[in-house]
Amino acid sequence: MFGVLATLSFAVVMATVSLLSTSVDAAPTLSPGFRDSVVFEDLSSPTNVEFSKDGRVFVAEKSGRIKVFDGLSDPTPTTFADLRTNVHNYWDRGLLGLALAPDFPDDPHVYVLYTHDAKIGGVAPRWGAAKVSSDPCPTPPGPTADGCVVSGRLSRLTASGDAMTGSERVLLEGWCQQYPSHSIGDLAFGADGALYVSGGDGASFTFTDYGQDGKPLNPCGDPPAGAGGTQRPPTAEGGALRSQDIRTMGDPVGLNGSILRVEPSTGAAFPGNPRIGSADPNARRIVAYGLRNPFRFTVKPGTNEVWVGDVGWTRAEEVNRVAAPAQMPVDNFGWPCYEGQNRQAGYDGLDLDICENLYAAGKPAVSDPYFSYTHAARVVQGESCSTGNSSLAGLAFYTASAYPADYKGALFFADYSRKCIWAMKEGDNGLPDPDKTGTLVAGAADPVDLETGPGGDLFYVDLTGGTIHRITYSAANQPPLADARANPTSGPTPLAVDFDGTGSTDPEGDAISYEWDFTGDGSVDATGASASHTYQDAGTYVAKLSVTDAAGDTDSDTVEISPGNTPPVAKIVRPLSTRTWKVGSEITFSGSASDEQDGTLRPSRLSWSLIMHHCYSADSCHEHRVRDFLGVAGGSFVAPDHEYPAYLELRLTAADSKGLTDTESLRLDPRTVKLHFASRPTGARLGVGSSRRSAPFSRTVIVGSTNSVSAPSRHMWGGSTYFFHHWSDGRARIHNIVAPSSETTYVATFRTRRR
Repeated sequence: MFGVLATLSFAVVMATVSLLSTSVDAAPTLSPGFRDSVVFEDLSSPTNVEFSKDGRVFVAEKSGRIKVFDGLSDPTPTTFADLRTNVHNYWDRGLLGLALAPDFPDDPHVYVLYTHDAKIGGVAPRWGAAKVSSDPCPTPPGPTADGCVVSGRLSRLTASGDAMTGSERVLLEGWCQQYPSHSIGDLAFGADGALYVSGGDGASFTFTDYGQDGKPLNPCGDPPAGAGGTQRPPTAEGGALRSQDIRTMGDPVGLNGSILRVEPSTGAAFPGNPRIGSADPNARRIVAYGLRNPFRFTVKPGTNEVWVGDVGWTRAEEVNRVAAPAQMPVDNFGWPCYEGQNRQAGYDGLDLDICENLYAAGKPAVSDPYFSYTHAARVVQGESCSTGNSSLAGLAFYTASAYPADYKGALFFADYSRKCIWAMKEGDNGLPDPDKTGTLVAGAADPVDLETGPGGDLFYVDLTGGTIHRITYSAANQPPLADARANPTSGPTPLAVDFDGTGSTDPEGDAISYEWDFTGDGSVDATGASASHTYQDAGTYVAKLSVTDAAGDTDSDTVEISPGNTPPVAKIVRPLSTRTWKVGSEITFSGSASDEQDGTLRPSRLSWSLIMHHCYSADSCHEHRVRDFLGVAGGSFVAPDHEYPAYLELRLTAADSKGLTDTESLRLDPRTVKLHFASRPTGARLGVGSSRRSAPFSRTVIVGSTNSVSAPSRHMWGGSTYFFHHWSDGRARIHNIVAPSSETTYVATFRTRRR
């Protein structure tokens, strides 16, 4: 949903990945003096981390579970709450927002914001099942076709020790969501005691969405057509236009694409909100709007300033500042009429009243981003962070003193797709200065949340790796970084293992010494960067490498060795590696796994993941985990819609009785078609999806995909004015097309007289 249409040729490939200790990700690159370390691991798609003043750490998992750790040294969490029955965990939906009461645990309340598996006011589960970790969106209706309609929910939980007590108290329901992204977002408290809440537009990420799709049409019931009615430009107010709903006060106001300021005990509008006198309860709650996907935001410590990270469509990411949420006018950041500082080309071409009125009012009616970066540009010149795919996914202010003094007041922000974290340092006016932006971490582990925590350090959440990271700083000597590898890590006894510590480094370049403990008994069994050991007895051993630099600082790394056991072998039987797909194709999958010790593994030891890879270019892709299939030997799914370039990946993971795993991965590429767009006379600016170009031009899309197209009502050519007359497919000036299987040309014809 963050890439652009481009022309690429993807080959179908099959690769096997063994998830063993020998597989090591590339180390991130940090600013001098900083270090990235893992504090918690083995989490399942964590989305948010919060720190209690009593030392406990709360982590939200996308499926709906909340885990609590006693402290940073506690490796084993307790399940605080399990909301999986209520949460719709599909694609980008799930439990995404978490906050502790400011005086927690004295005030024992935990706040959650999640995609509710029901319509607004409905009963869950609508699409999933009770206590299931991964939910479906069946076809029909199909996630990107007619859309699995759900809602958002803000609730308050009560803590009794490390467990939730009593029932969930629902504070607010709303945020109708038709498509599987731009769901709800984040939670944070201001200095005023208000609870701030964000939510996305719930609209399509594949075409310009004004509410024209669905069965029934317009299932969120947006005006003026209402549920089941046909939305038409220029009067349509559905889809992404929900983000501008507060401007159309003749109907009930929705919550999509906005920032709310509410009472934490009731969910009602907080006293002093700018529209507190409105008769509409949602209008009273809203303190900023015109946002696409405000997935993460932060409140500047000691203030009520809200700094919002808004994920863009195909052009720009935005950091937006709501400087005075209790004052008029209410900030409008412009989506979908604007993206970044410019008009959004796809929606501009629809000539929608909501956008045209905003354009006519001029820039004073729209708040420009405080900072934005385009998808084609680097955030910092010369950095190693990639361009292309972009999704702003975390913000946090720094007010502690563990980092160098010039970081005081800095705004940290992260991009999940670029795998980077930056620091925008404070300027002379006391605000973050875009000209003082530098790269803090390049190659971060899929960050989706930033928080400051114990010791004044920055922490971030790794969604795909299931870990929580800590960024520390040392002004003096930096400790070394241990890197232990082993080959093999399993096999029949006696098992001869070669250990390699040559990847260990010291930030200052000092020489380091090595100590190996092969059996975890605390003894030093070998020294040197490389060593070997033969395990005579079967079992599970944790081998440890300790490295020490010249200043005496140390670090350690471990690797698990399983003599007497071998990993299973996973095998995907169906589909074949030559399988391609179009939108709506039903793909059946099946597989098996064998293990030398356990024999043929039961289906309960198999798990599947369906992943959409969204690409900006051939070497710039990021993952969206669509859903998991747990404990089955096979099943089926229907290929969803997506902008091209994109491809699907099917992963089969098998686990034996001793915990060793193997994963086989199958890449499934789409069937594509080239669509040509022309005009008579030539040169008219035609809209396709998110962009507009002067005809003629071509687009490569996935067969069966839905693409919005538009033509201007008038076209200047050769000194004369021409008026739109018809499209070659006989459809309206603005309509959707479903990509055919063969090349097709669409021609917009203009005439000198109106028809």
